[in-house]
Amino acid sequence: MNVISLRNNVNIVGQGNQLLIFAHGFGCEQSMWQYITPAFLSEYKIVLFDYVGAGNSDLAAYNASYRTADGYVQDVLNIIDEFQLEDVIFIGHSVSSMIGMLAAIERPEAFKKVIMIGPSPCYLNDGDYEGGFDEEDIQELLQTMEMNFSGWASYMAPFALGQENNTPNVQNLERVFVSQNPHIAREFADMTFHLDCRSRLHEMTVPSVILQCAEDSIVPGPIGHYLHEHLPYSSFEILDVKGHYPHISHPEVTIERLKHYIKEG
Repeated sequence: MNVISLRNNVNIVGQGNQLLIFAHGFGCEQSMWQYITPAFLSEYKIVLFDYVGAGNSDLAAYNASYRTADGYVQDVLNIIDEFQLEDVIFIGHSVSSMIGMLAAIERPEAFKKVIMIGPSPCYLNDGDYEGGFDEEDIQELLQTMEMNFSGWASYMAPFALGQENNTPNVQNLERVFVSQNPHIAREFADMTFHLDCRSRLHEMTVPSVILQCAEDSIVPGPIGHYLHEHLPYSSFEILDVKGHYPHISHPEVTIERLKHYIKEG
């Protein structure tokens, strides 16, 4: 295995010429796609990975660059370079939507399309812009993660999924949250909730798809419309589902819409 394979726990599976990169969001790792990827294995080559600091990545490779989005963008570009990937369709959940966008802005020739599941360019409220969180909310979340990481995980899992806390999906997500390194997870949260990509949206030349859940506890309703208005060459669809993790809570709907947009154009 090469350095990047080990560093980012890269797994390439499936058949076909079209490449799909699935990128997990904050607090997660590549197993979050387990309900989605089987539907694509027979037709597509799939690249799964963990960002440095998450899952089974090389924790020793974690450094100060991951306090901003730059480290995560570089992870994506390193994988593309190492495996000489072309015409990539990047499928990112939550903050990975913006990470994928930033990577596509930097290296547009490598990307065919960026599909964003539950994206937001900025989670903080700012004047007329409704990001969903005030700075006080973010500081409270970060403090909870620092003082009681397992308590944060048990609260966040049902909140983010939009399901009761005794469901298998919630219990599985909570286990994934708790399995992360607490210090790194807190820094990932800090980066995520303070990331502001609004000034970069106009730079995006790669076609994008915005998939927003009708009821999302993390991303307010107006965000999808804002992104569609400010992202050139974008498509926008509201999924009639609840929660911030439709690939876990509603995999059938997510698979059907992903297949539609992957095959489109």
